[in-house]
Parts: sequence; C-alpha cells; structure tokens
Amino acid sequence: MRTQEYARSVFNQRPVPTVMVVGGGFGGLYAARALARHPLRVVLIDRVNYHLFQPLLYQVATAALSPGEIAEPLRAILRKNRNVEVLLGDVTAIDREARCVKLEDGAELTYDFLVLATGARHSYFAHPEWEAVAPGLKSLADALEMRRRILLAFELAERERDQTRRQALLTFVVIGGGPTGVELAGAIAEIARHTVSRDFRNYDPRQARIILFERGERVLEQYPPDLSASAVRALERLGVEVHTGESATEVTADCVRTEREVIPTHTALWAAGVLASPLGRQLGVEVDRSGRVPVQPDLSVAGHPEIFVIGDLASSRQPNGKMLPGIAPVAIQQGNAVAANIWRAVQGQPRRPFHYFDRGSMATIGRAAAVAEIRALHLTGFLAWIAWLVVHIFFLIGFENRMLVIFQWAWSYVSYERGARLITGPWRAEKC
Repeated sequence: MRTQEYARSVFNQRPVPTVMVVGGGFGGLYAARALARHPLRVVLIDRVNYHLFQPLLYQVATAALSPGEIAEPLRAILRKNRNVEVLLGDVTAIDREARCVKLEDGAELTYDFLVLATGARHSYFAHPEWEAVAPGLKSLADALEMRRRILLAFELAERERDQTRRQALLTFVVIGGGPTGVELAGAIAEIARHTVSRDFRNYDPRQARIILFERGERVLEQYPPDLSASAVRALERLGVEVHTGESATEVTADCVRTEREVIPTHTALWAAGVLASPLGRQLGVEVDRSGRVPVQPDLSVAGHPEIFVIGDLASSRQPNGKMLPGIAPVAIQQGNAVAANIWRAVQGQPRRPFHYFDRGSMATIGRAAAVAEIRALHLTGFLAWIAWLVVHIFFLIGFENRMLVIFQWAWSYVSYERGARLITGPWRAEKC
C-alpha cells in the first residue's frame, strides 16, 4: 500500500498532515522514526541515500573502518515504517508562505510541518581557499579524501630520496584541538608508530611528525581542565606535538604557516570550526555568526510554529544560558522532542519546551586511551576508552553494523592492523 493511501486510511480517507523532514542525520532520522508511530504522512529528504554515523568518520579517515561500517541506507532503516516516504533530493529553497520546499531539480513538495535537520559543514574562517589543501571531516567523501592523503604521504615518502622533501611528506598537521582534531592526531600517530612501522623498506615511518594546533589555551576546551591535560599527556605519549595558543595564518599545498613558524607539509587536515547549512538563512530570522537558527523553547522558528530546526543547524540554549553543543545526543533528543510536539499540535494540545538531558561527553585519543565526563565523574585511560566504545556501538544504526565494528575494533586492538588501508582517487605527487 502506498504511503499516501495508508495515511488516508487511518483517518477514514481524510487527508492527514504531511511532515517534511529534511536531513537524514541523527536529528532527522530520529524525528522521522518517532513521527512514524503516529498516523501522519512523513517524508524524509536527503541528498544522500544513507544515514552516516558521523562520530566515527575519523575512523574511516584513518583506515580503521570502511565506509559501509558506519553508514546504513535510509530506506533499509525505515522500511518497516509504512507511513514514511524516503526521497533522494537536494533541498535548495524554502517557501514559508506556500509551505513548500524546492529541490535542485525544480521539484516542489508541500508540507504542513517542516523539520530542518541539515547539519553543518566546516568553516575556514574567511579563507575558503584553504579547503582545497586542508580537507575537513563532515562527510564520507571528506573521510575518503583524508584517508587518501594520509596513506599517500607514506607511499610517496618511500620513493623520495631527498631527506628534506621526505620529512615534509611525513609531517602531518592537524588544525583544531576539539574532539575531531584530537582523535585524528592520535589515530595518525598510531598508524605511523604501529600500523605501517614495518611495511616500508627505504625509511622508518616512525619518523613521521604529527602536529596538533589549537588556537585556544588548551585542547578539548569544552571539557574540564584535568581531562584536557590528560588528553595532552596521552597525545604526547603517542608522539604528537601539541601547540596551544597558536593558529594557522596560511595554509598551502606545501606548508602551514602560524604566528610563530612555518612548517613544510603536504598533509594538512582541518578540524577547526563549523558553518551551519545555508538553508537556515531562508527562514526570515537573523542567524548567528555560524549560520545557526535561533529557535523557540519548543524548537520552532519564531513566527512560524510549523517549522522546527534541530541539530547543528539550531542555536538552542540550556536554562543556564549555555549553548547546546553540536553533538549526536543533542540532535537525537531534539528529534524525539520535535516529533512529540508535532503530534501534540495535530491533536490541539499545548507544546512542551525542550530540555536536554546531558549524559556526558567523551573523546578518544588512541588505543585504550580516552577521556570522559559523565556528570561529576571524570574518566581517563582504559576505562574511558571502554565507555567510549560502548556508547558509540550502542548508537550505531543496524545490528550488522554493530557486529562489524566490534569485530574490526577487536582485531585492530590485538594486531594494531587497520583493515581499510586503500588509496582511492589520484595518487600522483602533485595531487597530494
């Protein structure tokens, strides 16, 4: 039975409200799944056909996991929800008065309620030209490009006879000391020190230099100072050079320049700053400097109670005035809350304000090394790493994905091997 026919049958042939969900990330997917429990017509639109587990993107970028192990087709996830329709398309415009979204191919789709969960991209702080030489990490394409550059650097160093040029190839600069930057730097160090340490004949990969730059006073600034200090110690044990209070002033294909030095490198990786989806600027409200849309307590847009914004696109504050972080647990809880409020609105009941339940934050640095803040409890080392592993496995979509990742991690832990060391795309030196 078609989605529309099913929805009408529930209301005895009367049209039922259409809820348009744009974005199949954590917020959009959880909103769609929660809405599917009610007699509504739900349409989920995304520019890709899969849900991506973004917290593990760095594992793809550093060859620990394959793309299929952290992604699941949206249609497969939602196949049992008969009132949910999944569409592949790129939403480029929103007509608030006509209540329709416009797709890149010219199609127009109407809605009664709209949930925007289109996330964010990386921000290069007014230097868009840096993106070509320092890829960020927000999509599978980004992760595969990072993996290509990291592995290619080791390969090209095998052929290089000039020691200065070889050292430039073996220098990896990670810009940004948040969770993504810390995780990337630690993973690259493990590749050099363990994974490929015996694979090359003309040089020792352990000569690789991994540098992490953070313009703030400490890495992981959103964590308590003791956990930041623990993360630095773990990185330094892996051989990572941590530079705080220092930011990039120029990034080229051959070097990274800071206020203090010039570092010859062919592999710069970006992990600093995000910029929200441009769709938020079409809602008729003033966005913040990152492009995020301020939302009402119920996560709707001022003046348009039928439009909701969640996840990285939303500028939402806790009761204490602190901005909610752009992390998966926030998006998941917002998706569920929006679904509940839409159903209340359909029934003529008052909406409820969103309250985020903070279960804690965690970041991994390397093998059996992580930091975790779970309310008043601060964990480091192996215990934090186990907590991080369990949480990330729990949120992976699909039982098969969980089993694949558990097996891959167990094998990597025992053998130090990384099973996805494939270079795809151009390999010539000038492309590195």
